[in-house]
Amino acid sequence: MIGFHGLEASPDVKTMIREFGVGHLILFARNVAGPEQVADLNRELQQVARDAGHGVPLLIAVDQEGGRVARMGPPWTVWPPLRALGRIGSEDLARRMGAALAAECAAAGIRCDFAPIMDVDTNSRNPIIGNRSFGDDPDLVGRLGAAMIEGMQKGKVVASAKHFPGHGDTDLDSHLALPVVEHSRSRLEDVEMRPFRRAVAADVATIMMAHVLYPELDAELPASLSVTVVRDILREDLKYEGVVFTDDLEMKAVADRWTPDRSAVLAMAADCDIVPVCQSHDAQVNALEGAVRAVEAGEVSFKMMDRSLGRIRRMKERYLLPYQDPDPRQARRVAGTPESVALAEEIAERGGEPIRFPWTAD
Repeated sequence: MIGFHGLEASPDVKTMIREFGVGHLILFARNVAGPEQVADLNRELQQVARDAGHGVPLLIAVDQEGGRVARMGPPWTVWPPLRALGRIGSEDLARRMGAALAAECAAAGIRCDFAPIMDVDTNSRNPIIGNRSFGDDPDLVGRLGAAMIEGMQKGKVVASAKHFPGHGDTDLDSHLALPVVEHSRSRLEDVEMRPFRRAVAADVATIMMAHVLYPELDAELPASLSVTVVRDILREDLKYEGVVFTDDLEMKAVADRWTPDRSAVLAMAADCDIVPVCQSHDAQVNALEGAVRAVEAGEVSFKMMDRSLGRIRRMKERYLLPYQDPDPRQARRVAGTPESVALAEEIAERGGEPIRFPWTAD
């Protein structure tokens, strides 16, 4: 999965789709000016893929959680952080918010939203999670997260439970450094992993791994690159059969220790399916070339690649087919409907969290 810069499809992103067969893209605020523009951009990207012979549509994703993580501002609905839903405790409101997020994303041609956060907020010094989480009760987080997943996926938008096995009790930002969580395996299973079991039971389409080191699980590799965490725990213990993402491989928790080609291969070998490289074209090429070399050398088996491709294809067939290009006029009509705005205002008021864009901490 790659990101790119600008409001139009760049030459680099077109090359990656045409020549490298990249099948997954992520949009950031740098790619977003408004509903019509995003719909037109996604139509163009999908046309590039069709012309290049892709057999299934591109999966185009965004981080649209609410609160401070929102790439699409007005006229789209501005949502309060998930902590507001946690204070209310209503599965119905969580499900309706998920459905509204899905409607706005899908109308603009975005069929994957990296939400909801399933991290349990147990550390007041956590600089990256905080009110992005539903709260500090793993059962509450699991219950509301599962409801939001149901609302999103019923709207034909891929949800993503993140960040497995749990980023809530860290005191570092993995964008800037590698956090370490020293908890025992039994504590991690009882608190951090419990919401993810609910997400798996809700048939969540994707799970995103944390760039966090859990020495009791793997003393050397962060969860995103760990065979023990991805294959042994998530796939085998939790019986998860869906698509697994790493977090962005250019985040410093990983990038300060491994080059993109190495981290991509470690992630693939750990049984991750999609590896986002979100910023640099050179890093994207490096990661792809490293992946090709690893498969050719047998470090990653063709059997593993086939399994990953099968999981990805099943996800795309379920959520992207039959494919229809987004209509810019419909994207504008669906953005910020009175019903969605009223829902956001109700959640904000009852949950005691403000609505503001862009988000500020004051």
